[in-house]
Amino acid sequence: MKMRTIFGYSLLVGMLLVSASCSKFLEEEPKNSTFVSEFWQSSGDVNSGLAGAYALLRAAITSGNGGAGRHFMYGDGIAGHYFTIQYTGDGLEGIQTGDFTFQYNIESFGDWTQYYKVITMSNLLLERVSEMDESLLNDQDNPAEFVNDVMGQAYFIRALAYFFLTRTWGDVPLVLNTSNDPINEEFLGRSPKSEIMAQIEMDCFAAAELLDWGYTDVTKAKVTANKGSVYALLAHLYLWRATTTDVTSDMPIMDDVDKAQDAITQLKNSGGYRLVDTASYYSTFVGQSSDGIFELAASEKNLEGSNSHIGMFFLRQANISYNSATYSRFYVNPTYLSTHFSKEYWGWGWVWSDTANEWQWIDHAASVGETVYNDEYPDGIVVTAAMLIDGSDVRYRRNFTDLSLDQPTCIKYHEVNYRSTNSAYLGNNLIIFRYSDMLLLEAEIALYKNQVADAVGIINAFRTRNGSNAVLSTDITKDEAMYEYMIERGKELYLEGHLFYDLLRTRQYPQFITWLSDSRFRQQGFYWPAAPALFMNNLNMTQTSYWVGRI
Repeated sequence: MKMRTIFGYSLLVGMLLVSASCSKFLEEEPKNSTFVSEFWQSSGDVNSGLAGAYALLRAAITSGNGGAGRHFMYGDGIAGHYFTIQYTGDGLEGIQTGDFTFQYNIESFGDWTQYYKVITMSNLLLERVSEMDESLLNDQDNPAEFVNDVMGQAYFIRALAYFFLTRTWGDVPLVLNTSNDPINEEFLGRSPKSEIMAQIEMDCFAAAELLDWGYTDVTKAKVTANKGSVYALLAHLYLWRATTTDVTSDMPIMDDVDKAQDAITQLKNSGGYRLVDTASYYSTFVGQSSDGIFELAASEKNLEGSNSHIGMFFLRQANISYNSATYSRFYVNPTYLSTHFSKEYWGWGWVWSDTANEWQWIDHAASVGETVYNDEYPDGIVVTAAMLIDGSDVRYRRNFTDLSLDQPTCIKYHEVNYRSTNSAYLGNNLIIFRYSDMLLLEAEIALYKNQVADAVGIINAFRTRNGSNAVLSTDITKDEAMYEYMIERGKELYLEGHLFYDLLRTRQYPQFITWLSDSRFRQQGFYWPAAPALFMNNLNMTQTSYWVGRI
């Protein structure tokens, strides 16, 4: 990758996005290295650069084919089990069959340039702010503290961008500095994912040393990085590294599993996070709740809402006046609802006992297709999926509507605001990490340590607080508990960009993803191919191994 590609765009977008209108920005001429040296002259310049980094990060995760944000397509849509993408001509639905080669998909989702804009702006901040004379920051009460905070956020943003990159492509170029002469910078090839993850870890360590747990400005809480954001990223990094470093093995690297637990323990001990009462369920997804750890600002209070938020692809006329009453581009897969919100149906009947060599009349948990007998159905009735829905779970009741239709609707994100009659914007923040996620990860860690009862206790705690009747028995097997763990994450973290990666880590993908065979998984066929445009004039660039000869 030629550095000028990622440097030029980042410099322009990051620095000017927050200080000029859209029309003025588009009229700007490219700035050379002289401009760079003249820019970093005040704390205002630094804050503009930092705001630009966050803006670039938001632009990166929300970009994609057809306006569908890559963060949600990589993390949820690709699995196919959770929601269905309807065809409209751009081939977006192709990713749900495991075919990543559709032209528009590979040109957008296969292109990592957006993330490198974020990384280059982070590199600029790290280099320029560290070099600034303290006298230029005399409007700050504590210039050294100001510098530490900005540097810590820059390290975190760079680490997060690389984490997104390596989860999506595995091996990617490693860029850790900028240049006053980027045009002559050497072309870069892909660095091994082990090096990328090691760099993420080092950046997180650096960020943790520089950042505090709290916020001096409450308006920046959750939507800018703090020490909690760093430990949440570390927890995910360690579990990803523990389970995907060697995909030929299903045994996690226990040292990394232990490190993930340590990161979560640090976060819990901070005392700064707590679960949101279910009576205020939607507040978590509007943003800046006690459950939030790190999220990207999309509140319409400051006209930061989005008309291409993942939630907009689901909402119908009941939420957006000019949308169709019956059609949405994305809809909830009914199979997701029946598998995730099911409960045991208890009845009684005659069951053959091999031990007693006779028919016995017993109470038992029925399954779909079984005939049960009870006071309500004395003549017997065949159990159907509809009878087994756990409708008491608050996540079922609050997140989904149109349940009598073949295409149910997700309303998890529905903070709709109008700028004009036909201009709706969604004001829900983009949730990256939250406390509920961390608590559930502890169940996964417990299962890797063969502590099944502990994992079941965590899962049951989530189900009980959310009103679910599907409480687990403590004597289930580890494999059964891991499946139920994925079911629970599927309920709690629906449409938050985690679920595909969860399935890969836990090796539960055969239960949910029809296109991902064990053979393809072992060949790392879950990674994305690199877009052909990334190979232009770069002899050092290589294709993702699984996709060699397939693109």
